[in-house]
Amino acid sequence: MKTLFIIGGVILLFYISYRTYRFATLDKGLDTKILNGAIILDVRTEKEYEMGHIDGSLNISLGTIRERFIELDTSKTYITCCSHGLRSVKAETILKEKGFKNVFNGGAWTDLEEIVTEQKRKQ
Repeated sequence: MKTLFIIGGVILLFYISYRTYRFATLDKGLDTKILNGAIILDVRTEKEYEMGHIDGSLNISLGTIRERFIELDTSKTYITCCSHGLRSVKAETILKEKGFKNVFNGGAWTDLEEIVTEQKRKQ
């Protein structure tokens, strides 16, 4: 029984740490950026994207972003997203290394979809 409580505590600690990390790395003002025409860049694999995605988003997987970044316009604003928010941070970093100035981490696509949906309701 004691072991079960310890395992539960460790899992809870990891979950809280993960949620805190996601919140800390998520960029602010995403709703305004979306309203101003930011492009949502989903960096999940093609199969993940096909299983569900934000309408109008662009899919370039993290595994191909170093080659395919040339398909993107450096003058536009991009919000990266993925399944949980970790790959989107990496994609943001890569694009900034390639000279993109307006790239922001949108975290998990499902969370970002809520922001997009809310923006559509307001319009």
